[in-house]
Parts: sequence; C-alpha cells; structure tokens
Amino acid sequence: MLAGALVAAAVSSFTVTANGATGRDAKHTDAHSQAALDRQLTLARDATVKYATNLAAARRSGYRIITHNVPGLGFRFMNAAVQGFDVRKPPILVYEHRGQTWQLGAIEWVFASKPAQPPLPGASYGSFRAGCHYTDGTFVPAGDRAACPKSAPGTEAAFSFWHPRLITMNVWLWSANPAGLFAKTNPTVDYENPLVAAYAAR
Repeated sequence: MLAGALVAAAVSSFTVTANGATGRDAKHTDAHSQAALDRQLTLARDATVKYATNLAAARRSGYRIITHNVPGLGFRFMNAAVQGFDVRKPPILVYEHRGQTWQLGAIEWVFASKPAQPPLPGASYGSFRAGCHYTDGTFVPAGDRAACPKSAPGTEAAFSFWHPRLITMNVWLWSANPAGLFAKTNPTVDYENPLVAAYAAR
C-alpha cells in the first residue's frame, strides 16, 4: 500500500456495471460477476456515505490530503492507517471541489504491482508515478527518495513521504462516469451528480 503504510446499489433505475456508469453495457458482464460486484459496491457505498459530502468527517477519520486537484480526477485524501484490501475501507478518497463544497467522487486503492486476481470483478487499473508528497498536498515527481526536495517548492510545506511507481484501482462510486466504473479519470467531474443526495436520503 501507499508508502508502505499504505456501489452499485440501484438508485431509482440507475445501475452501475463494471463496464460503465449505466446498465446499458451489462451484457458484457456475466450475471454472476455483476451480482458479486453489486454486493461489493453496496458495502462500499454504505461505508462511505458519511463522507460523500462531508470532507470534515473524512478528516476526522484520518484522511489527509496527498495531492492537489488532478484534472479529470480531483483531490486525493489518504488514510495511511488503512491496510490491505477491504471494499468498506478505501485508503484513498477522491474529492471534487466546487466552490465551498466537497463531493466524494471515487475511492481508490494502490498496489505495488498488478494484483494476480482483481479485487473487484471487472477491475481495470491505472498507475501513479513515483514521487514525493508534502503535508499541504504538493506532489513532486521523483524517481527516488533522495531526489525529493526537503520542503514543498513554493509553499515550504513539510515533507510527508515518497513512493515508487504504483498501480491504482479507482472506483467511481459517487460520481457517474461515462468512461467506466474503473476508469482512471472522469470527463464529467464537474457534473452535479444526483446520486449523492438520492443515496444519502434513503
């Protein structure tokens, strides 16, 4: 996991599948795998609904910023105490920031290498380049720890940790993504997603 420390519950008629944000591609996923994915994502939604529009709650639970806004992704917040894979305990929460509000878009896991078996049915992966992290969310690409500046360039924030290149698995749990449930980025991260309010109101 990161630095060594390191749902498809239906809302109305909306169904998330492994192949995209709506049920139109369900034919590409066999029924058994889809049912297993649905169960896992339901657990993930139930576990993270408290963070969906409440960044303060995430911070109280130990999540700290590790990257500023990444276009098409958002701001990453990591809980370094989370170990291993548990769909109910993502180590990284990815938030979208709109004005004064923060909305959870994706949950993320990182691995030292591609898992031999996908943690979730239909999972696909991205990558996170090697680099240095600072306490204010500054990220500086670097091939090894020795190349990290002692403090964040431009802000002088304290060094937090370095990690090598990692494999990532994003799950767009709280933001509909036409690029797919497991896509690395989301072209509609600024979209006002009705799923958050609908699910939280259940």
